[in-house]
Amino acid sequence: MNTTTEIDPKLVKQLREKTNAGFMDCKRALVESGGDLEKAETILRTKGIATAAKKATRATKEGIVASYIHLQGKVGVLVEVNCETDFVARNENFREFVKDITLHIAAAHPLYVSRADLPGNLIEAEREIYKAQVQGKPAHVADKIVEGKVEKFYSTVCLLEQGFIKNPDVTISDLLNSKIAELGENIVIRRFVRYLVGEPLPNEA
Repeated sequence: MNTTTEIDPKLVKQLREKTNAGFMDCKRALVESGGDLEKAETILRTKGIATAAKKATRATKEGIVASYIHLQGKVGVLVEVNCETDFVARNENFREFVKDITLHIAAAHPLYVSRADLPGNLIEAEREIYKAQVQGKPAHVADKIVEGKVEKFYSTVCLLEQGFIKNPDVTISDLLNSKIAELGENIVIRRFVRYLVGEPLPNEA
């Protein structure tokens, strides 16, 4: 396949649903991959990661704070998402992304934005639990199992590493990177809080 006219529109639609990337980006990725959906998805994710990495050092002093109330007032979320300009902060596409993040936080209950936010003692405590679970196994096997469990823990509690509730094959990090590539600005999910009616407070736990 050498031209965009040879790409089946159904493939483009399928790729858009999987990656949340723009129409023309999906079309170009499918052309580059020769119509291979999996390869095209990899191309898009690689592009998004590369674009995000280039923009990661750029200041994000604009953005919005968004809220979401769920289950007739039983769950509430506040999130701050930053971008570089007020122009993007007012962009409907950006605001839709932020709305998706609030919905995801309400449903998936992450505890931290990224693994960098986790207290070191928490990770060590988890690692000790996993080590106790694999006692008696050969050291090289046990180490792999423990590290696998630690990675699974990260993907459970870290927002950026969770599978997006609307498309579990795409992580929040993937979604963020694709949005950075699409909008052309650095975007940072800075912080969030999630409240559940009746949940114990830290000093009550």
